[in-house]
Parts: sequence; C-alpha cells; structure tokens
Amino acid sequence: MQIPQPYLLFLGDVSDPLAIKMARGIHSWRPEACIGQLRLNQETPSVGISDLTLAQGREGGAKTLVIGTTNAGGKLPQHWLDTLLEAVECGYHVASGMHQRLSDIAPLAEAARRKAVELFDIRHSAPLLDVGNGKKRSGKRILTVGLDCAVGKMFSALAIEQELNARGLNSDFRATGQSGILIEGSGIAIDAVVADFISGAVEQLAPDASDDHWDVIEGQGSLYNPSFAGVSMGLLHGAQPDYLVMCHEFERPHMRHLPHFSLPSYEECVNANLVHARTTNPNVRLAGFSINTSNVDEKRARAHLAELEEKFGVPATDPVRFGIAPVIDSLLAMDA
Repeated sequence: MQIPQPYLLFLGDVSDPLAIKMARGIHSWRPEACIGQLRLNQETPSVGISDLTLAQGREGGAKTLVIGTTNAGGKLPQHWLDTLLEAVECGYHVASGMHQRLSDIAPLAEAARRKAVELFDIRHSAPLLDVGNGKKRSGKRILTVGLDCAVGKMFSALAIEQELNARGLNSDFRATGQSGILIEGSGIAIDAVVADFISGAVEQLAPDASDDHWDVIEGQGSLYNPSFAGVSMGLLHGAQPDYLVMCHEFERPHMRHLPHFSLPSYEECVNANLVHARTTNPNVRLAGFSINTSNVDEKRARAHLAELEEKFGVPATDPVRFGIAPVIDSLLAMDA
C-alpha cells in the first residue's frame, strides 16, 4: 500500500482528545507530511496545525484526506459522509483505519470511481502475497517485540529509525499496522492478512537490501497474548530479524483487556522470542529493552531499567524519558 502524501488530517467533530491519537501520531512523526487539519467545529481537539478547508488543503498540495480519528465501533459517522464526498469531488484520495470499509459505502465508492481517486481501507488492504519461504535475505533487520499488545512497539520502532537516520545510517521504518502505515505512507496491515501469508507478507515488506541497510520492523501483539499470538509468530518468522528490541509497559497488571491472563516474565518472553526467531535466523540477538515507565516516578523507572540491564546484559531505556540512544549504541556495537 502506497498512500500519496502530503495529507490533510480530518478530525471530524470528536470531543475526546484520545480519539485523535492517530492524527497526533502522524503529525508527531511525519510533520512534513501534514498540510493541515480539517475540523467540523472548533470544540474538536487540535493536533496543533493550521485549520484548512478542503479547497485550501488542495491549494497547499494535499493529496490524501486521512481520517485521523478512532472510535469504539470502527464505523464512520453518517454525518461525515458529506465531507468525504466533497473531498473526493475536490480530487482527494481518502484513507481510513476504521473497521468499516470506505469501499462499501456506495455513494463514496461511485464518486471515487468517477473522479479516478483511491479509497484506502488500511485495515482491509493487502497486496497479492506468497507464503513465506524463510530464505536468507541480505540487509539488516530489527524487530520490536513485546510482553503484550499496545506496549510501544510502533513508537520504539519509529524512535530507532529516527536515531539511526540521525547518525547518518541507511534505515527504513516498515509499518505493519494502520497507524504506522499512515505515518510512513506505506506498509502492510498484518492483521488484514490471511494467516498462511503473514510471514510472506513481512518478507515482501522487508526484502533483500544492501549490507548497510537497516529495516526497522514494527511488531504486533505478543507471543503470550492469546488474542494476537498467531500474528506475532508469523511476523517474527517473516521478519527474519537480526536483532530484537523487547518492549513493555512497566507495572501493567495483566494482558490488555484480558484480566484473567497474567503477563509472562521478561525471561520467558525474551527466551520465547529468541527461540522462535531462530527458525529463520539462527543468529538473532536481543539488542535491548524499550520500556514505558510513565506509571512511576523517575527514580523508580531508573531502578527498574538498571535491574533489566544487570539481568540481561543489554541496555534498557524509556525512549520518551531518556531517549533510545543506548539501544542504538548496543545495536551498532553488536554489529561491528
């Protein structure tokens, strides 16, 4: 999937600041891809960029209207349809990460065909794929993994890519989820791929590359989460990672949305990921930990990170509080 940039971020008329987290993520990591935002009223939270009309966005060069919000049902509010239809008439492509398919909305699909623009249903779109073959690929690959879902794997991967590029190294973020795809403008939504093709999808997403090139692959789910372990395993095999970065939210009490499932220990999770990663890369190594410590004060955060470093012999950091540089130092030292 290749989504034309730059974007006009559509925020609708939501009232909850958390509802625009997708738009915030896009603007935080790819501000150059955001021409402005479109809100239906001034009470809607802002991502901190200019409010533009559809016409002004097109004049500024915007190519895709991105629905930058999420809601519980994943369904497009009916009263937003007029705005999307007007956007198509203006020549915008439209991208959505919602469960409801834009292509299933008959008036919108017909308008898009007539105007020769694309509707990007990120959760439902995948290219033609082959099953994975596990053949050794050139280049270097880093995969973010975790004890659970929603522990910062995308954030950590983006932070790693940013730091590698800041050091003048050749690296690319490889998106595997809807937010990551909108941030990068390309990728494959792994949870939209038929199970047999997950590893093949990641092989296609991160193919052979030059020896000095780093692919930083966004992880999904967890081998220990009963809801998403299948996706996590296929991604782990297809990534053929040289290095793993383990992610977690410190003091999470149980699996997200599954209070009857306890979390594994760090040791269990590290060992399981390394064992299964060796299916396609016998030389895979743990490069470090990326831990969300926002639930505790700095003193306790540093103590926890120090414990991890002593136990596993690799750097542990909170990329928001302390930066990702220690993990990059570890990667480059191991790779030397």
